[in-house]
Amino acid sequence: MQPGLKKKFTERWRKYFPGADLPIAFYYADDAGRTPVHRIQAAGEGHHCFIDDLAAVRQGNPLAFDAKSLGCFGGKRYLGFTRDLMPDFEYFLSCGIPGRLDGERYKKTPELVKRLFNSAPVFTAPGKYVVFKRWDLLADEEEPQVVIFFSSPDVLSGLFTLANYDEPTNEAVYCPMGAGCATIVQIPMAELGSGRPRAVLGMFDVSARPGVPADRLTFSVPIRKFERMVADMDESFLITGSWERIRERLTQ
Repeated sequence: MQPGLKKKFTERWRKYFPGADLPIAFYYADDAGRTPVHRIQAAGEGHHCFIDDLAAVRQGNPLAFDAKSLGCFGGKRYLGFTRDLMPDFEYFLSCGIPGRLDGERYKKTPELVKRLFNSAPVFTAPGKYVVFKRWDLLADEEEPQVVIFFSSPDVLSGLFTLANYDEPTNEAVYCPMGAGCATIVQIPMAELGSGRPRAVLGMFDVSARPGVPADRLTFSVPIRKFERMVADMDESFLITGSWERIRERLTQ
């Protein structure tokens, strides 16, 4: 991690976003170290959503995941542990198959699903494990790749504006349709490798929403973008009267 980044961000976060939850962060590694490796329920006991497990991480319990830790095809794919999709996925995401498969109806037709996934990025996990920790529990020697905020609208407004602060366009935040885990892992990791990484607004996935508080969305920031945002905090709109009115509301 960049020297001093952990302390610098924490101090400024508490100053400008009082009472707001600290973010979590993740990185890929071939060794989970002392981080407990999550183990899902026995096979055949039902679907298990990875987003549900992150509640423990947000509460201060680090977790590592590997290919055996994920209880759905989507989680395995979007965290990079497989490229496979469940059978008949194009029907699952759209209209279903009468008498055999219920459809989520997130896309109008199976053909639209196929077109979407034909152009979707392919992501391979760059390590055996992906380790998730709350920001305050990261060690200085750890190298977070993406920082994820679970935030209310007022906090999101500040993060969104800060992400655009040093950019020549109004498109520093990307809001793609995708599974909850895709919008906090797969897509931010793709941004991490770009020349000018964007933040990703997410958790609009109806299936994943029960795993997060009703008033929260996610704001996921590749680490290079995050470092710039932290460096800009003390000279940005966060020091103005406009933000002070929001800051005061956060304290209530």
